[in-house]
Order: sequence, then C-alpha cells, then structure tokens
Amino acid sequence: MRLLLVEDDDIVADAILRGLTAANYSVHRVMSAEAAQAAIANEEFALAVIDVGLPGADGLSLVRRLRSAGKSLPTLILTARCTLTDKVKALDLGADDFLSKPFEAAELAARCRALMRRSSGALNGIIKLQRMSVDLLGKRLCVDDAEVELTAREWLALECLVRRINLIVPKEKLQQAVASPDQDTSANAVEVHISRLRAKLGNAAIIRSLRGLGYRLEEAKTS
Repeated sequence: MRLLLVEDDDIVADAILRGLTAANYSVHRVMSAEAAQAAIANEEFALAVIDVGLPGADGLSLVRRLRSAGKSLPTLILTARCTLTDKVKALDLGADDFLSKPFEAAELAARCRALMRRSSGALNGIIKLQRMSVDLLGKRLCVDDAEVELTAREWLALECLVRRINLIVPKEKLQQAVASPDQDTSANAVEVHISRLRAKLGNAAIIRSLRGLGYRLEEAKTS
C-alpha cells in the first residue's frame, strides 16, 4: 500500500516514516498542501496522512480542496490541537479521521489500516467487521453469517454509523438520516432506534453513547 504523508517538520516526518515503513507501507512524503495536490494528481495513493500546520495552505484547506475536486482519497488528520471544535471542523470539511499529537506509531498504523478497510468496503458496498457484515448496496446485515432483519429506520441508523465506524456520529446527523420527507424525527426516537439496533447486534458490535456528542459504532473486542 502506498501512502502520502504531508508533513513539513523533518523530525516528525522521520518518526512517522519509520513507523509506517515498519508496518510495511510505502510512503511518499511532501511538505506542503500544494505539493500534495500535485502528487495526488500524478499518482495513486491508498491514504493521505495530513498535518494541519503546513506552510501556505494548511492541512484542513487541503482536505477541503480535495473534496471540492471530487477526490475520495481517505484522509487522516494529524494535529497538536485536540479540542472538540477542532475535531468537528476537520470531520465536517471531509477528513475521515483525526489523531492528536503526540501519538504512538502503532496507533497511527492501526488507524491507517482501519481507514483503508472502511474505504475498500465502501467502494464495493460491503463493510466487514469481525462478526458482522453490512452490504450497503443490498441493504443486508449479517451477524455470525446469519441475516438480521431491520426496519427501514433501523437500517438508516446502522448505515449512518457503519460508514463512520469508530468515529463519533452526532445525534443530529442520525436524526437527519432516519427522518422521513414529511416528518422530522425526535432525539427520543433516535434513542429508540439505537436501542433496538443494540438488541439485534447483540455482542457482535458495540454502539456507544457519548453524552453531548452522539454515538460511535465499534467492533466487539475479541478475547
């Protein structure tokens, strides 16, 4: 897998390069948003790891430009800023994940693997977890190879969560996802759909509630 690293700090870049190379990734490093756009125009990458603090246009501007140009390249944002506002802004601009500095090389490699799994699954319409498979095109959920029946709104809630697995999905976004054209959906109704989803998923996956933030779908831990 060939990754793009956009990082202007030589010391940080060297540490990241060593960590990703040890994880068997091929990495091309550039030092600015402009150089990143040129590289993406001329070469295929599986993922871009982008630092926010770049000379000239910053990392978030780069993500915005890529999404405006229709580029679906998965992006992992790196930054020393770790407030909720910063995270929400990065995700709203089109970033796929957000990692705060300092971080361990193992965590960065794991985030890269997770993002590429999600990207691959989204392209062929099937997202697979350890015990769960979600066919986005066929609208089928299988748990331990057995198909699970969902209502239309339960499916919409699951689809919203699984497309951003391991990331926080605001409750407002879930409300919009399950609302019908002629009827809004209340926050309480979303909680009901989530509760029913949890019951149907059993211990195959975890839907966490994060007070004031929303929900996050996670793979079940294996013993």
